[in-house]
Amino acid sequence: MSGPLSHIRVLDLSRVLAGPWASQNLADLGAEVIKIERPGVGDDSRAFGPPWVKDASGRDTKDSAYFTSANRGKKSITLNISVPEGRAIARELAGRSDVLLENYKYGDLARYGLGYDELKTLNPKLVYCSVTGFGQTGPYRERPGYDFMIQGMGGMMSVTGEPDGSPGGGPQRAGVPIADIITGMYASIAICAALANRERTGRGQHLDLALLDSQIALLAYQNTNYFSTGEPPKRIGNLHPNIVPYQPFRTRDGDVILACGNDNLFRKFCEVAGCSELIADPRFATNGKRVENRAELTRLLQEVFMKRKTSEWVDLLEAAGVPNGPINNIAQVFAEPQVKARGVRVDLANASGVKVPLVASPMRFSETPVEYRLAPPALGQHTDEVLRGLGKSDAEIGRLRETGVT
Repeated sequence: MSGPLSHIRVLDLSRVLAGPWASQNLADLGAEVIKIERPGVGDDSRAFGPPWVKDASGRDTKDSAYFTSANRGKKSITLNISVPEGRAIARELAGRSDVLLENYKYGDLARYGLGYDELKTLNPKLVYCSVTGFGQTGPYRERPGYDFMIQGMGGMMSVTGEPDGSPGGGPQRAGVPIADIITGMYASIAICAALANRERTGRGQHLDLALLDSQIALLAYQNTNYFSTGEPPKRIGNLHPNIVPYQPFRTRDGDVILACGNDNLFRKFCEVAGCSELIADPRFATNGKRVENRAELTRLLQEVFMKRKTSEWVDLLEAAGVPNGPINNIAQVFAEPQVKARGVRVDLANASGVKVPLVASPMRFSETPVEYRLAPPALGQHTDEVLRGLGKSDAEIGRLRETGVT
């Protein structure tokens, strides 16, 4: 059974993470994704190692593990768009595509005749998605943008990390490039929405996705907390600004996260944990009161948690229906029975026959399931196939390669 986007062709001129993350989502959903890469070099992230993908003999290849995280399901072609013949091929592919995804700096592709205004004349149905650091408008639009700097500028690092003055205090970036990833996710949604609109109107459009916009949107209630108080939220480590108790506690042999999202769950926790006296304490009777008296409640609960091991707490709280969980490292994540049962790890054989371990899409469909058809491609693996689809002869393909066009 085909995926929900099996009728869609995507021309992917993006590289590194935000754009490729979006096009990988589209590939998972069944779209044919043709990834254009620079001859001889490819996507910058192919070189983001170590660690490296291994070959059949267990030796390092030139492709990084980083690259594999965002490029499954795609066909790679090498194409030099800085030369007229390369641009002509890119335009021909754009004319036959439903979506074009790019993350060049503002105005760069227009210089090559590959901007939206040029291509919409060629293909009025084209959904053209631009991913940049700061967007297509505003005084910063020509600036380059990278995830780390956007996490700083966009406020993420102001609310992530331990408070100033405490051990390890100071701003922290997220452990993954969250600005890139969330922009890729918003781009995926926007592309699907534009395709749905095209079904109704017959027209494509230009989508303008910015890392800074996406990072700010991701702050969610931290933004509205600021709007409500006029005070910028501060870093509070692993605590939650609006819910208590919603944090990790040290146990006799490790840590466990307690997530009491409402008053009923707090009561259930206190009953099973042997501290039911806290239920009647007016300082902790409601979530609002618990937020006001966070420090004292945390002190009291920490004493309670030190009485048992992590595994004992997990079993006890699970049986009582109180949300909780251990703090796993990534090896422990993939050892979780639930993760195994859900098939979160998938292994796809690449062009060399080596199985590459990857993480499954979290999107699950009852009628049009996600298909994992192609492992992350070798550089230029599908160049000949794609060019033949444009009607190029083997002789033409050979000449293009010899002259550095592909």
